[in-house]
Amino acid sequence: MFSKTNLLSTLAAAVWAYFGGYLLWGLLTVDFFNEHLGSATGVMRNPPDMVHLIIGCIIVAFAFSTIYGKWATPAYGTGSGFAFGFWIAILIGLGEGLVNFATSNVIDITGTLANAVITIVFYGIMGLVAGFVYKRTTSQPA
Repeated sequence: MFSKTNLLSTLAAAVWAYFGGYLLWGLLTVDFFNEHLGSATGVMRNPPDMVHLIIGCIIVAFAFSTIYGKWATPAYGTGSGFAFGFWIAILIGLGEGLVNFATSNVIDITGTLANAVITIVFYGIMGLVAGFVYKRTTSQPA
């Protein structure tokens, strides 16, 4: 769990989580999502709580890397990493996203489905990163 490979993967995935999340949700799609908000107000923090955001990115990256390390053994690589990220995104982005849509009024269905697609991109790239690090830092069986 605290192997060199897992810690390097965690570090790389945490950097992607922070900067990739900012790129995807903070820059590229912020205007789109502002148009698809529900009637809930005062939900988002502006500015975000950066300390807890960074801690959250590290926790997500550590859990992601640890589970990937167990799931992909010994077939580490960018392909297995993307596949793992895809299924995590289906679980979180689509599954949890639809549950949140059904139980709250934070975002409309268009925003929910668009967020699921962006989440697939986000976790897919996180999987590519984790798979790359695992493949490069783990001895592969012949």
